[in-house]
Amino acid sequence: MTDTTLPAPGLRSALRHLWQDQRVWLASALILTALAIFDPAQATASALFAGQALLNTAPFLILSIGIAAWAGATGVDNLIARAFTGAPLLMIGLGALAGAISPFCSCGVIPLIAALLAMGVPLSAVMAFWLASPIMDPSMFVMTAGVLDMDFAVAKTLAAMGLGVFGGLVVLMLSRSGALADPLREGIGNGGCGGARVRAPKPVVWRFWEQAERRMKFGKTALTTTLFLAKWLTLAFILESLMLAWIPAETVTAALGGDGLLPILTATLVGVPAYLNGYAALPLVGGLIEQGMAPGAGMAFLVAGGVTSIPAAMAVWALAKTQVFALYIGLSLTGAFASGLLFQLWTMA
Repeated sequence: MTDTTLPAPGLRSALRHLWQDQRVWLASALILTALAIFDPAQATASALFAGQALLNTAPFLILSIGIAAWAGATGVDNLIARAFTGAPLLMIGLGALAGAISPFCSCGVIPLIAALLAMGVPLSAVMAFWLASPIMDPSMFVMTAGVLDMDFAVAKTLAAMGLGVFGGLVVLMLSRSGALADPLREGIGNGGCGGARVRAPKPVVWRFWEQAERRMKFGKTALTTTLFLAKWLTLAFILESLMLAWIPAETVTAALGGDGLLPILTATLVGVPAYLNGYAALPLVGGLIEQGMAPGAGMAFLVAGGVTSIPAAMAVWALAKTQVFALYIGLSLTGAFASGLLFQLWTMA
């Protein structure tokens, strides 16, 4: 006798995907509801913070979404994927360099990274870009040079590129052993069909708007990517607002004073839950360096905090499988500690 109390397999699958799509929105709603009950002022502040942060990142997000949708609709993504094939070492170096100098924030590159991985672009090259991107960009370079000094800005740029190359090489070695073959979460995409497009690319249709099918593809890609970004960024910014409100910045940064390896190690670990954005962290780190904090500890804190901050980490968690996320965090910690140590040695020379 058939058990009619259980939904059909197709319905169960649809319900599961619906739950996966809505649980992030639900988490944001529950947090704001709880705040509204127990701390109404903070609920308002968090909602305004998240809204303002979304507005501030909107230009980068719109550009990234548009590029991803345009690439899919025209078929130019085939050319992009082919550009990332051939020499793995060269692609890792270019990925790290592009990440260090690109103006995109860690959230703004999500659709591009998802598209590249879905097209079969090697994870090693993408990881190099992914690790370097949150640490440095042109405006951050100018701010770092102004608040700290030019040496610190140049060193932080080199740290971004070095971390990207290091991470890309580690992923390349793991990939050659057969690991990390399918890095994306279910429903985001995989390298199978993308790999096929790379091997047998179709002609690029630059005037995609003349074909109804390609217009529909552009709209669908833009819509799904926008919804995907909106739900994760909203949750990330709400959490960031709570960390800013409830954990005094001085409490975190005060633990980074002193000399030797311990302050650098402490700064690396403290930087993991870095609720400070890169710009807000600069004056605090500068003030502590003036009070005697080791420069290497400041570098380790900024690098670790940039790569493992809530928006950056949640971007990786949302896109990649657990083992890729764990590798991302491990590479971030190792690279941040090494960057701080090397910078400390350089300042002492």
